[in-house]
Amino acid sequence: MADSSGVIMRNLIASDIPAAMQLSAEAGWNQTFEDWCTLIELTPDGCLAIEVDGDLAATTTLLCYGQRLAWIGMVLTRIRYRGRGFARRLMTQALALADRRKIESVKLDATEQGQPLYEKLGFRCEQSVERWSRTGAIGAADSNATDQPASHQDWREADRSAFGVDRSELLSKLARRNSPLFLGNSYLFSRPGRVSWYLGPCVCETPQTARALLKRGLETTSASGWSWDLLPANGQAAALARALDFSPRRHLVRMVRGKDQRGSEKAIYAIAGFELG
Repeated sequence: MADSSGVIMRNLIASDIPAAMQLSAEAGWNQTFEDWCTLIELTPDGCLAIEVDGDLAATTTLLCYGQRLAWIGMVLTRIRYRGRGFARRLMTQALALADRRKIESVKLDATEQGQPLYEKLGFRCEQSVERWSRTGAIGAADSNATDQPASHQDWREADRSAFGVDRSELLSKLARRNSPLFLGNSYLFSRPGRVSWYLGPCVCETPQTARALLKRGLETTSASGWSWDLLPANGQAAALARALDFSPRRHLVRMVRGKDQRGSEKAIYAIAGFELG
């Protein structure tokens, strides 16, 4: 879809990932090459781009979890192309795709800069979401966490109950990148980031289980820095983050368009990522 000014709207494809990495790095975001690959693999027709004279100028991704929920992320515009309405064009296209698929709810985690645009597109505030960070290693953990769940079916059911919809395809891809830790049907994923190691998603039955998993995850990975995105609605998650020497760094707003649809925040100790939900 091109216009007379050399602007082309199209799907984002695998060969765009090096340029997409430049966009996310320019914004100071933590995504890696593999993170971009995961998004394109999961919903290839939902990954959108604007190209200007052969240069990748802007991106938006729509990750579909069946027909009940889709998640928008990676709303990025290269600095020199800002102010030309590219984010609005890509968002409009992504929402049109969601509507064609009859998806009940579309959500995103909005920065302060992006929130006014999203409100104009019909999104409303649902709840806060925060990034917490820390530097340095952590001492050895006294945890009996393992890399095998008590039951593959049961822990995926626990995740579905917490998140609100089935995201097993995403979890399978994340597990292939870095094996999660389990205690019964509670779990913790983590993965490398461009700037810091990322903790999440993490779904747990109790605060004690969450603490054991997170301490084990921190202890078993030698990283110089950590990022952890959590929902302040789960006060136990924020308290645990502080106890593990994390500090809040960024505040975003989770927004929804369409049907109100929430899982169980009290079981969510870390989200999967601002671009994943």
